[in-house]
Amino acid sequence: MKNVLVPTDFSENSIQALKYAQVLFSSMECNFYLLYVGTLLDTKIDAESFQESDGAPTENTKKKLLDLVKECRKHSTEANHFFFALHEYGFFTSTIKKHIAEQNIDLIVMGTKGASGIKEKILGSNAGDVITKVQCNTLIVPVQVKLSKPREIAFPTDFNIFYSLRILHPMEEMVELGKSKLRVMNALKEGDSLNKEQEKNKEHLLDFLEDTFPGAHSLHTITNQKVKSAIQCFMESREIDMIVMVAKNLNFIQQILFDSIVEQISFHTKVPFFVIHE
Repeated sequence: MKNVLVPTDFSENSIQALKYAQVLFSSMECNFYLLYVGTLLDTKIDAESFQESDGAPTENTKKKLLDLVKECRKHSTEANHFFFALHEYGFFTSTIKKHIAEQNIDLIVMGTKGASGIKEKILGSNAGDVITKVQCNTLIVPVQVKLSKPREIAFPTDFNIFYSLRILHPMEEMVELGKSKLRVMNALKEGDSLNKEQEKNKEHLLDFLEDTFPGAHSLHTITNQKVKSAIQCFMESREIDMIVMVAKNLNFIQQILFDSIVEQISFHTKVPFFVIHE
């Protein structure tokens, strides 16, 4: 049984992320925990729910969450998918951590608009906080994602970290879900080469992939381009459906995912990011 936490603010972004997760794990038995984290403003709105406010009724967030869970149960085509409502007032990241422990969460699935949607109420800059501060594998889903299992998965890496089984096994599971191809991608500056430690890490990774996915992976080295633009070009040329990254390699992940001025997701993409924590 896989336990998936889906934070929601009832936006199109978060609903799309939930739909994507249901498609992705259609072949697995899953508990989906839909979490709404309310603010102090929400406590007042919920207390005054369905009272007239400027001529219009205010809707209780608890009721909206329960209605969403009911809709999921009603329309889910998978008999092995179960849905639960979690509603709490507090700070976003600490509430996420609490429910990861209480529900034994395996994966967080969050929606975002990407570069144009970083100001979303819940799922914009908070996605960056979850990736960097919460020790749990996280799937970031753009609102324009195609609702299908990934066929081509990119793994951009600089080979600066050792790939333990706690990194490799989630990657293996993701590849197997869609019977996907894994494309390992390395961007190098003109004239640069890998050092001994990087070569060792590369060989370890490729040995694992050859044993696990013979014929279903490949290595690509791109030179003379900045990392972010190299990944963008690679994604477009290979029709990539998902990008896998390792949170441990924070310097590398910040080059790709975050704006240099503020820690907000800035990568222009329509494909999900799967961020693995050790």
